[in-house]
Amino acid sequence: MIKLNFEKMDGLLPAIAQDYLTGEVLMLGFMNEDAWRHTLASGEATYFSRTRQTLWTKGKTSGNLQIVKEICIDCDDDTVLLKVEQVGGASCHLGYRSCFFKKVDVNNDEFSIIGEPVFDPEEVYHD
Repeated sequence: MIKLNFEKMDGLLPAIAQDYLTGEVLMLGFMNEDAWRHTLASGEATYFSRTRQTLWTKGKTSGNLQIVKEICIDCDDDTVLLKVEQVGGASCHLGYRSCFFKKVDVNNDEFSIIGEPVFDPEEVYHD
């Protein structure tokens, strides 16, 4: 089994989620060793929340699961690329398909919203 390098970022690795059919980049999260092992064992993308300091399986609350179809590791063994089936249509907690829905105009440093929300986060996430 591959030995990932969790030492560079205090036990965390960047984990990029990409749609396995279209190649669209959906989100960037972080994994610790427990999240990595859980992802491998369950087949569902699991990340480490730096805010909550806990594991979270993408979509357990919203229903927008990420089913792992393929995993690639970079040349330094310190970044994970998850090619996923995005169940439910949205990867972003703000309701968009991709977390990368703000397009910057490099000529004037302004941005525009690309895409439409798939769901209303206020209706999905309850504290």
